[in-house]
Amino acid sequence: MSKDILDLAGIGIGPFNLSVAALLDRHPDLNVGFFDSKPAFDWHPGMQLPGARLQTSCLKDLVTSADPCNPWSFLNYLVQKRRIYPFLSADMATISRREFADYLGWVASHLPNLYFRHEVQSVTFEDGLFQLFFRHRPEPVYSRNLCIGTGIRAHIPKACQALPENKRIHCINLRNRDRDFTGQHVAIIGGGQSGAEVMLGLLDGLWGKPASIRWLSRRSNFEPLDETPFTNLYFTPGYVNTFHNLPEQRRRELVHDQKLASDGISPDTLQALYQRLYEYPFEEPQRPMPDLLPGRTLHAVSEGSPMTLLTHNSLDDQFEEFQAEQLILCTGFDQELASCLAPLEQKLHRDTKGHPRMKHSFNLNWDGPDNRAIYAVNQGRFSHGVADSQLSLMSWRSAIIVNHLLGEAHYPVEEQGIPVQWSSQAVGSRVQEEAKGKILPHAIESI
Repeated sequence: MSKDILDLAGIGIGPFNLSVAALLDRHPDLNVGFFDSKPAFDWHPGMQLPGARLQTSCLKDLVTSADPCNPWSFLNYLVQKRRIYPFLSADMATISRREFADYLGWVASHLPNLYFRHEVQSVTFEDGLFQLFFRHRPEPVYSRNLCIGTGIRAHIPKACQALPENKRIHCINLRNRDRDFTGQHVAIIGGGQSGAEVMLGLLDGLWGKPASIRWLSRRSNFEPLDETPFTNLYFTPGYVNTFHNLPEQRRRELVHDQKLASDGISPDTLQALYQRLYEYPFEEPQRPMPDLLPGRTLHAVSEGSPMTLLTHNSLDDQFEEFQAEQLILCTGFDQELASCLAPLEQKLHRDTKGHPRMKHSFNLNWDGPDNRAIYAVNQGRFSHGVADSQLSLMSWRSAIIVNHLLGEAHYPVEEQGIPVQWSSQAVGSRVQEEAKGKILPHAIESI
């Protein structure tokens, strides 16, 4: 690694920062480095379940939508791995999560400016430069700009936080070691895609044969991901640009309303699960049928063996109790900025809920020079919309960041597509004037 001042220091090497690094690999004039505490690249190894598939197209990879000729595309990965023709013959709408993880690892193994076993402990800002201090490196690294991509933290429901860790396993860690739930009463908490995949894994005996299986979800049913064309427009630059300009409260309302656009269960997974349950009495005649329990909110869990789960049924407004010896938490993740940024905390601007305020180019609002940026990936759910935490716009966001870093529009980031006009301004003044002529005078002020 050069001892010169970096133009950009990336903290964390997950898919999102890897995307930024892959685009910057085409700009050797920039001095960049990306740092991670892990010994090597991995992508959620604890969630690489057999049969688990991406919920997005493989073309929504690290680089393609911004730079389709980039050598770090998924298609080039297939060519270099001699898999392109088998892939084309397979005619698959989506690829397995394991294959995408292998693609990401392939890219990471070739990029020159990734530094693993480099744990950033703290970051300060002095004399116009960021200083990165490391656990096992005596001298700091200096950089003009930062890109924060340290991932997300597993969400543990309040009712489960006091339980021993061996009694409540978050799905992100499920495959980190061998597990055997044979003879145990197992409860899955969480009704999204991860919950469905874990349910299938339990039915298929990945972790032995539990004495019973219960799947609890707050949602009123086990609901599908909305993958219809107009809903997918939420994952396009035009919508994200409009969303970013809305008032904070309106953005929060929209994120809540659009939950199933990003957090539902893939229809293929639902069909496979339903068919598996249908056949279960014939394949496992000696075992009780699993219990699927939608509309249940977990209120409390009593310690003991077995544990007692107190839930509320939103359908009939009743409280219920269930027994379990093992909880598998498919309860999502919490967004938080890396702890190494604590020395900069007083300089960062936050919204009313404590989330960092972000500008259009995915750089944080902060009390620092305009020519020094702190970019953040996967921190803009409430500033840029539901697409921010998904792979769908990963390379587009990276292009925005690289353009801002370069100070020029090197990558095309605008789009021309289906003429859905999200904002009133986009409709044009002529149409608004026509509308005014058809509305009663006393209502014109509300336009």
